[in-house]
Amino acid sequence: MDAILERSHALKQAIVDFVLDAEGKLAQALETYAAEQLRRGSGDTTQQDLIIDSFLTEGRVGEKSPLELFIDNHPDLSSSDRNLIHSWHHSFIGLFAITQILGDGFELTNWLTDKHYLVKPNNAQTLQALSRLKAGEILLTRISPVTDSYWTFSGPYTLMGKLGKPKLAVAIGNFKDNYKNQLYSDAPELLEAAWESVATYHQQFVDFFGSDEITLPGYQLNKKIAEFQEIITEKHLAAAGLDTSKSLSEVAAEADIDEEEIKAAVAEIGGDSKVVSQILNAKSGNSKMMMPKVDLPAELKKAEQVTAISHPRWGQMFLPTYSKIQTILSAEDWQSVEGAEKLIRFYLTDKSINAFIWHRLAQQYPTQLEKVLQTVLQRPEFSLESDLDTLLQEFGKPIQPELPEIASVPIHLHNLFQEAVAEVNKSKPKGKGQKKAAKGFQ
Repeated sequence: MDAILERSHALKQAIVDFVLDAEGKLAQALETYAAEQLRRGSGDTTQQDLIIDSFLTEGRVGEKSPLELFIDNHPDLSSSDRNLIHSWHHSFIGLFAITQILGDGFELTNWLTDKHYLVKPNNAQTLQALSRLKAGEILLTRISPVTDSYWTFSGPYTLMGKLGKPKLAVAIGNFKDNYKNQLYSDAPELLEAAWESVATYHQQFVDFFGSDEITLPGYQLNKKIAEFQEIITEKHLAAAGLDTSKSLSEVAAEADIDEEEIKAAVAEIGGDSKVVSQILNAKSGNSKMMMPKVDLPAELKKAEQVTAISHPRWGQMFLPTYSKIQTILSAEDWQSVEGAEKLIRFYLTDKSINAFIWHRLAQQYPTQLEKVLQTVLQRPEFSLESDLDTLLQEFGKPIQPELPEIASVPIHLHNLFQEAVAEVNKSKPKGKGQKKAAKGFQ
């Protein structure tokens, strides 16, 4: 085992001990960070170890990370030790496929970004524990750089075994939900492209609907969203240099793809010629990202009214109760509106109602919303201007936007999810309802 690899193990243990033994601001920062992370997970031993491991790089005491505090408190560290510890700010958690077993480690592929890594255990115990792993198995773990050519396992790992496409799509969907801030940690270009796609989608939404907000009966809104997406698809075809006036066979010939291959792929994902652009882009390599398809859930299609709201950072939201919340906040006696308090509490507790919606309501109905919250929460001193963000955080709502569902995703993930859906649907008896069984990128 390389000397620097062995040294990385000793330094890591020293840093973990330093954090766990700390008092004062560092201890408080760990407690706050852990509490926030535990809201999102199971709280088992593996998750707790992962939280401590990620705190070393993501935690903050003032403007410094725990790694930087450790360096400040150990002036006798060599320059090589300092450089190694600083490099751990690039550590990240991922969902990795084992592509090759090596004598002293593994070749791993991060499923989220399709990037490859040589990863070596930094102690004999971990090497022994990992000796039973097989190529093709999936690991959830964090890795840290050691040199320019290889990495090491930073924290504990969860072995998921070999997963078929449907189960892998579910695992990726769960990762997306639980580690939103780590989604494209090792591929900032993908993250930037994803955020840009949200802003682009928002502008297209405003151009099509004439506003960032529209309220329609559910079935009508679903039709309008479908029309909207058809226009976006045509724009994508044009951007890819394809003539939307040409037939499928002509487009296939120009793209040098067999027409039957396109038809089969389209049918397999339950689509029509409007999604041809996605397949052509994917196969021709003209784009690294793919826009998810938007389709209203069945319960919203049947809703009497649904409000669609778009934002360049928060994405797209569909709210069947937005008109009623506006009615409550416009009423002279809001308590006379049936179900008013129950709906206010729903808006506080349900994760589908994000901080942006609350700030939008606060801007439109500042006086009434403050009075309503003072009554519902039994907090007569509550101030909308100074206390709203604290209240939202109290109910587990992020104040800053996380990458929304409408964001485009890397083509390899889009294709995986579509293949997973097709595989699930093929296994169902004919005549049964075809329902997406996999949770992930759509």
